[in-house]
Amino acid sequence: MDMIFGVPLPLLLGQLVLGLINGATYAILSLGLAVIFGMLKVINFAHGAQYMLGAFVAWMMASWLGLGFWYALILAPLVVGAGGIVLERVFLRHLYDKDHLFGLLFTFGFALVAEGLFRYHFGSTGQIYSNPIPGGMQLGFMFLPYYRIFIVGIALLICFGTWFVIERTKLGAYLRAATEDPVLVRAFGINVPLLITLTYGFGVALAALAGVIAAPIQNVSPLMGSHIIITVFAVVVIGGLNSIMGAIITGFALGLIEGLAKVFIPEMSNTVVFVIMAIVLLLRPAGLFGQEQ
Repeated sequence: MDMIFGVPLPLLLGQLVLGLINGATYAILSLGLAVIFGMLKVINFAHGAQYMLGAFVAWMMASWLGLGFWYALILAPLVVGAGGIVLERVFLRHLYDKDHLFGLLFTFGFALVAEGLFRYHFGSTGQIYSNPIPGGMQLGFMFLPYYRIFIVGIALLICFGTWFVIERTKLGAYLRAATEDPVLVRAFGINVPLLITLTYGFGVALAALAGVIAAPIQNVSPLMGSHIIITVFAVVVIGGLNSIMGAIITGFALGLIEGLAKVFIPEMSNTVVFVIMAIVLLLRPAGLFGQEQ
């Protein structure tokens, strides 16, 4: 059996594949956070709860309405994104001219309330969501389900599609300009408050989309958001809070690094992301791809 640094090659390759799949979820979630902070300057601590809501809405559609995964993949992000729009219109817009701490505390409080309500109603053990793409392929070193391949593919499509819209289109130029000089953008007849509201709704929809994608591979639980959100914040900080591409690249990269850590230093596999974050903050406080403000 081939060995690399004393580790069997099949084990190493298997963990890298699993790390890539985890990285796909990190990338979509951190992309939503980066969009919201980059455009609105809001530290959205409700992102984990909105991820959980996406998974639960998909489960409710299947259990209560009989709608399959492919309907939920479109409808659940729209439903949760619409809820995000209401949250922004009623509450968040009053905090934009205040310190970032106010937005962080409000969204953190919202996350606690949402998680508490779902734990009260559904308990904390979680619900099962069936696999929408059965079967898989034998790679020699592991059996890879087709659904895992789908996760990586849709994550790449969503992430780079979002990056292209924001960085390479006229709509993206309007969004970036609205965050830098809203008065000037209004002078051109553009509805800046509507742009900001839709941007927040889109970021929330990305979190919900990640939740729908994660539902078939883990229990749909009220705790699933709180379990992942700290890691995702670390991913965004490493990539740069104001960098869309940084969130995408860092999400995938840190998923792979976690996979390697589980092979070589398993006792640090859950903390390696935070060690990297500390090093990056010491050497480059704006993040690897971020720009100094």
